[in-house]
Amino acid sequence: MSDRPEKPGVTVREVMDQDLAAIHAIYDHHVRHGLGSFEEVPPTLEEMTRRCTATREAGLPYLVATLEDEVVGYAYAGFFHPRSAYRFCLEDSVYVSHAAHGRGVGSALLSELLTRCEAGPWRQMIALVGDSDNQGSIALHRRFGFTHQGVIEACGFKFGRWVDAVIMQRALNEGDTTLPDAGQLQTPG
Repeated sequence: MSDRPEKPGVTVREVMDQDLAAIHAIYDHHVRHGLGSFEEVPPTLEEMTRRCTATREAGLPYLVATLEDEVVGYAYAGFFHPRSAYRFCLEDSVYVSHAAHGRGVGSALLSELLTRCEAGPWRQMIALVGDSDNQGSIALHRRFGFTHQGVIEACGFKFGRWVDAVIMQRALNEGDTTLPDAGQLQTPG
């Protein structure tokens, strides 16, 4: 799993400290103008840096996509829920700059994120897609084998309206067809 071009011009690689300002700008735009995130106030650069560090310290992938050496998107995996029984279940997050939509950036990011997650012990990946009308994100996840699991209706309120969350899921590795290795079965803590 080396850093490699995913589509002509799109390269996906591990995040570096110098990428965080671009990541912050991409997320700031999504928070202020989109429904993919249910945050209403963009976090500071310091908070985004803290979140990135925590993800990486947990041993989870945090990736950026570049076009001509410019960061145009990012993706990471986080634990779906902090309770120990969820330790084999991840949630993905994929954000693409407004200017790079439709250029294969989301596909390149999600493809590499799934590859890296399947190199670990995890068995399920959840996508919580903000807004039932977010057809781009729903289609992206569907292309990579995610299936529709349900909709939590009107669970968010943003931009003066109620917003749904679409739940999608994809097995990683053997999914639920086998048990994790014996060493992974012990409850942490």
